[in-house]
Amino acid sequence: MVFTKSIEINNMVQIGSTGRNSGKTTIAKKIIAKNQHRFTMYGLKIITISGARGKCQRGETGCGICTSIDEGYELIEETNHNGSKDTMELLKAGCKKVYLLKVFHDHLLEGFLSFLQFVPRDTLIICESNSIREVVKPGLFLMMDNQKGIKKTAENVIDRADFIIETSKVLDTFILTKTKNGVRFSENNVENRREKV
Repeated sequence: MVFTKSIEINNMVQIGSTGRNSGKTTIAKKIIAKNQHRFTMYGLKIITISGARGKCQRGETGCGICTSIDEGYELIEETNHNGSKDTMELLKAGCKKVYLLKVFHDHLLEGFLSFLQFVPRDTLIICESNSIREVVKPGLFLMMDNQKGIKKTAENVIDRADFIIETSKVLDTFILTKTKNGVRFSENNVENRREKV
């Protein structure tokens, strides 16, 4: 599906990855920990469902994420600080609020706009997703590329990433800044965009 409508969200850092278990949440937690005293932050994890309705995207059983909805989207606020799910980790790291958006691919923009209704102005959004880049242009888009292959959702958007990174350690030298044009990473006050690091 090709989306013709998209929006620009300058106060959002999007973190994508070329494969599963690549460190998106580790990167998000690092950004949150370094900046929680400078910005109010909300977290968003998006699970985009693109296969058959009511069936697991990975052909697995037991998780229930993809099979718990059969149309549109479901937005859930995370309130548990004690578990180990990604959304719980973002909350523990310092986000004021964190949401999980389970969404069918053709409802991405609609689901994201629903989330935005809960986000106060001037709040920094830390978002884990590949697919959202198809409908939203964030202030900063990081892509983790530390896998042997590349999943389709990453392949569709990797050329739009501002940074392609292989390890979260690279973030230790960068400072997150907000400008009138959105959120940026800078190193020694020099912008570094569209770099592979």
